[in-house]
Amino acid sequence: MSSTPTRGVRPRTGNTVLVGLVLAVSMTTIDQTIVALSGPSIQQHLSISHGSLQWAVNVYLLTTAAFFLLGGRLADVLGHRRMLVVGVAAFGITSLLCGLTPQGAAAAPWLIAARALQGVSGAVMFPAALGIVVRAFPQERRGRAMAGFFTVTGAMTAVGPIAGGFLTEWTWRSIFWINVPIALVALILILRTAPAAPRRPDSVDWVGAGVSAAGMGLVVAALQQAGTWGWSSPAVVAFLAVGVLLLVLFVRRQLRADTPLVNLRVFRDAGFTVSTLAMFFASVAFISVFFFLSVYGQVSLGLSATDTGLLFLKFFIGFAVAARLGAVRFDRVGARSVILLGGVTGAAGFVWLARTATDLSFDAGAFLNQQTWPIMVAGAGIGFMFSPVSTDAVNRAIGTSYGEVSALTQTMKNFGGALGLAVFTTVVTQRLTSEVAVSIRRVGGTSQDTRQVVDAITSADGGAKTGGVPSAAREAVLQALRSDYAHAAQVAFYGMALAMAVVAALALSHPRPSGATVTASVPRPR
Repeated sequence: MSSTPTRGVRPRTGNTVLVGLVLAVSMTTIDQTIVALSGPSIQQHLSISHGSLQWAVNVYLLTTAAFFLLGGRLADVLGHRRMLVVGVAAFGITSLLCGLTPQGAAAAPWLIAARALQGVSGAVMFPAALGIVVRAFPQERRGRAMAGFFTVTGAMTAVGPIAGGFLTEWTWRSIFWINVPIALVALILILRTAPAAPRRPDSVDWVGAGVSAAGMGLVVAALQQAGTWGWSSPAVVAFLAVGVLLLVLFVRRQLRADTPLVNLRVFRDAGFTVSTLAMFFASVAFISVFFFLSVYGQVSLGLSATDTGLLFLKFFIGFAVAARLGAVRFDRVGARSVILLGGVTGAAGFVWLARTATDLSFDAGAFLNQQTWPIMVAGAGIGFMFSPVSTDAVNRAIGTSYGEVSALTQTMKNFGGALGLAVFTTVVTQRLTSEVAVSIRRVGGTSQDTRQVVDAITSADGGAKTGGVPSAAREAVLQALRSDYAHAAQVAFYGMALAMAVVAALALSHPRPSGATVTASVPRPR
């Protein structure tokens, strides 16, 4: 099947569609961070264990990653607008259920189950939304439309912690209930303005969907829990082994199937492969930076959870400004130079941030300080290339498989984020344990005190418990911990710089643009 030309809608209608799509998808990005940073309040009011809270946070990302490919296929077969409406409505309902979590023994299973269903809803919603962006805007306007889409929805990841701080002061349940009116407004705008797409007479590979969901779920679960259970844990090793085996079986099935869940032959296109890998490595930095900036701000800089949101705001000022510039350049010259410049800029910003992370002798509460510019530069590097690589990948969709291709890129984004968090958390925890052990021993503390302090810090509760440390020495220990975590987090920031350097290197393998066809779709036979 050859690619069907995309017919754009009127600019005003297209902008209204974009508003509806941004509102819908923003719910999913906000919920990636808002629950983690509102966690202590949730845990206290529901009287659930820290392990249960972690699963309530992680299961959302796990089910989103596991069901992205199925969501993309359903969007292509049943229609993007139809599946978007289903996804938005389901996300609103499951958000309401999260906010209605009862007290008592049912609290943990209820919240975890509702969060899992939220993740499935997001996996249905996101590919359909991207498919509508593609169909609603012609090629010459698509880059800027996608930049607006990813800039605002990306910024919502930072809004999550900021909004969560204020909403939690009223009730932690409001962080979920706020999604209900957003979902209603998004539904109204989508139903009124989103272009309808006909059903495609294709089948859905339900067996392949089950195999891929199980494989991705196990791999993502292993990556997420590796920092807690340890990389050598039998459970982590088993999850990884079985998950990888299932994914290998899934790939073999898709390459042989007449109507695959996702057409993996799109990877024959070098541009698609490079853009997708660039998304993966950029996400290693992009998803991880929120967690580490959050803990760094609260532990090392002594900021409140709400004031830590200023660090995210600085990051997204750089992200948003660069995203617009990157979109304009992408529309003019294609993805190659955009990926290169974004990777180089991001690597430089994270190196700069890492070098300043251990110097804590400044006013952390001031908006303009010595860390403002490195954080902005790091955000600018990711923002400059993040939307263009997604747009480039979608433009290279086989036939009209926009949902499938966007699902692939978003799956890679989730894998990159999970891998980055797992690796960086393990490395940071190891270095932090070493640094804290020295500080604790100086004042007569024990190895048990060291574990207690490290667990408190790495759970992102915003502080540390000093247990059996003599009370007269606790203030000195807490001061030492500020420096200890800064030195540990420095490793993660250097790791993010390395990920962005890989992005820059990948750009050299991207096909060179050919004149005016830089953003043209690349149709290939099914």
